[in-house]
Amino acid sequence: MPFLQRYLKPSVIVLISLAIIAASFGGGVYVGYERRPAIEKVKGVLGQETAKPQEVDFSQFWEVWSRLEDKYVDRGKIDRQELVYGAISGLVRSLGDPYTTFLPPQQAKQFREDVKGSFGGIGAEIGIRKDMLTVIAPLKGSPAERAGLKAGDKIFKINGTSTADLSLEEAVGFIRGEIGTEVALTISRDSFDEVKELKIVRQQVVIPIIETAAKGDGIFSIHLLNFNEQSPQEFRNAVREFVFSDHRKLILDLRSNPGGFLDAAVDIASWFIPVGEVVAREQFADGSETVYRSYGHRLLESTPMVVLVDGGSASATEILAGALRDIRGVQLIGDTTFGKGSVQQVDNLAGNASLKITIAKWLTPNGTSINDKGLEPDAKIEVQKEDVDAGRDPQLEKAIEILKTL
Repeated sequence: MPFLQRYLKPSVIVLISLAIIAASFGGGVYVGYERRPAIEKVKGVLGQETAKPQEVDFSQFWEVWSRLEDKYVDRGKIDRQELVYGAISGLVRSLGDPYTTFLPPQQAKQFREDVKGSFGGIGAEIGIRKDMLTVIAPLKGSPAERAGLKAGDKIFKINGTSTADLSLEEAVGFIRGEIGTEVALTISRDSFDEVKELKIVRQQVVIPIIETAAKGDGIFSIHLLNFNEQSPQEFRNAVREFVFSDHRKLILDLRSNPGGFLDAAVDIASWFIPVGEVVAREQFADGSETVYRSYGHRLLESTPMVVLVDGGSASATEILAGALRDIRGVQLIGDTTFGKGSVQQVDNLAGNASLKITIAKWLTPNGTSINDKGLEPDAKIEVQKEDVDAGRDPQLEKAIEILKTL
């Protein structure tokens, strides 16, 4: 600086000093700009300020987002809304609960239509078991049943698309479609040597409810196939048929019943369980419970009975079966039930998306959790391929055998 002072005017020295300071400041600003949090580099994304829980370091998320927008070779094709949907889907999927899912607008619309029944499908209830898309039960008389689909079948592909990374709702969306069109399912079964492809034509799905039959020796069978809003009235009609027959022992067949409305299960349980007795417990995250009790229809409280279950018995079906065993000591005959013992709530989100979230688990009156494990029968009877080929039903035969001793 002394050298400059000897040869330059004071005003020039000031200008040079200011230039140096500005350059230093500019360099600092540039370095600071490049090192700023990645969230600040992603411009025009609403809701950033609310997306950072204090307990969680969210910087990596925004760093990845920033690098995608900066370096991805086809960044002109990046759809920011799809990035958001993908991020939310991954967030929800990380819980490991196949029944808690995020539904983007199109899937949410499909879900609402399905609830109303305005869809074409194959007539099979499916779920996720051990991370594998699995058939809970084909509905009676459905295209799925006619094509040979069975409870417990594992679905590896839908129209050639692997199911490995599909959510339950995505898989359902692939299976359902326009009436009259065909869907190809690649399945495995314990009795298969290799996977097989079943081609099923979609139809309007009509959900059956009840079948009744006299089995001789004073034994009557009510096969309950579904729990929907008509089920209580249909069951009432079946009870009337039973009471006015000359039969006094009952087989309640709940095989291949994928469940449905809890209220329907409670109403039907009330024919067998004394008034006020617990039918089911709904346990929430904070440990609180909602208890569902019998209405006490009373008519069948002392009727000798057994219950048939299998791997296609799920959800509300397991509630009914568990209550009858816990309260009445009724024997369950057949195979281990599916293990769908959780309660979902659908929340509508902004932009016509939805979140289906598991909010509670179902417990039997004695506090046994149904979820994942299912119910083990008192008399475990597996139906073998040779039984099916010969038209035998060893589970029903065992039910009749036990009822004769009651």
